[in-house]
Amino acid sequence: MEDIRENGRILSESLQQITDDAVKGGKLFPANSLLVATSATIGEHALITVPHLSNQRFTSLALKPEFEERIDMKFAFYYCFVLDDWCRNNTTTSSFSSVDMTGFKKFRFPVPPLKIQIEIVKVLDTFTELEAELEAELEAELEARRQQYKYYRDALLTFGEQTDSASKQASKQASKQASKQASKQASKSIGWMAMGAIGSFIRGRRFTKTDLMDRGIPAIHYGDIYTTLGTSASSTTSHVRPDMAGKLRFAHHGDVVIAAVGETVEDVGKAVAWLGEEDVAIHDDCFLFRHEMNPKFVSYFLQTHAFHSQKNRYVARAKVKRLSSENLARIRMPVPSAEEQERIVSILDKFDALVNNLSSGLPAEIAARRRQYEHYRDRLLTFREAA
Repeated sequence: MEDIRENGRILSESLQQITDDAVKGGKLFPANSLLVATSATIGEHALITVPHLSNQRFTSLALKPEFEERIDMKFAFYYCFVLDDWCRNNTTTSSFSSVDMTGFKKFRFPVPPLKIQIEIVKVLDTFTELEAELEAELEAELEARRQQYKYYRDALLTFGEQTDSASKQASKQASKQASKQASKQASKSIGWMAMGAIGSFIRGRRFTKTDLMDRGIPAIHYGDIYTTLGTSASSTTSHVRPDMAGKLRFAHHGDVVIAAVGETVEDVGKAVAWLGEEDVAIHDDCFLFRHEMNPKFVSYFLQTHAFHSQKNRYVARAKVKRLSSENLARIRMPVPSAEEQERIVSILDKFDALVNNLSSGLPAEIAARRRQYEHYRDRLLTFREAA
């Protein structure tokens, strides 16, 4: 599965190899056969153009000799997108999900004339190429917007205290208008204070994976901050057992929850402003920062180069990277007026929605193009069965 994720669906080499002695019976799957994921990660497939093997999560599909002149394997590859949908909707669950293999073996492939198969492949190859080019252009545009947003955010939140090298590098990627407005903002004189003087840090209490459940006490695990929560959140997908309530510590509305550990230095210090009306339990590898400032202003500041350049000096560089509350308290941040904090948050919210919100902006455009491509692909691969 790593090969597909990293190198695509048509493969002529693999990330890993095995020795000849490890091949059972000396037999390989033939070149130009299909691998379909039928357990664990279901709904993926690939065309392998060289002799190969796979692990037990895949089922290999190869043509019988009597069909080699009747079916174009690239056509079969494209039709496997229909098979993927069938697999996702026909699974059984034990220790892990697996496809109903009795039904899988009865799944029917259309066999139009070979000339029609070849024409369909030409069209879909062209669609695939055009969709990839357009998506690459949109991804490049999105990345440029992200860089512009980062620069504008850092300029708004550091008030002239950015390092010269970081400022020069980022300014090349920002628009003239954003640069002009940010420079005007940065020229204002704003006091900076240690975070320990602004508020207090409270460490969470431990809960484990066995304590998690679908419903219960809302909770924030440090991993949630990396993966599912943004700059701010009012709900969470993690919950712990209700009987643990007396053993936990909770963030209140307006607290900022900060990840104290991570696999990389960049992960440590990532944060989310908790805006939910209900208190949320926090893991013991997180700190909550309780303060009187605008919580989203604080959370936005904790994304900036100014914050990370200070934080990186204090992160313990063991296998698991850690940051203590004592060192967090030493980090300095700007303290503008409440009105100025609100104004900056309003500006950054608009940028954040444009860049990151999947329901608007460029990410939605990318998703729409993918759906458009899939729609036309499915239309081309829909056939009325002959009597």
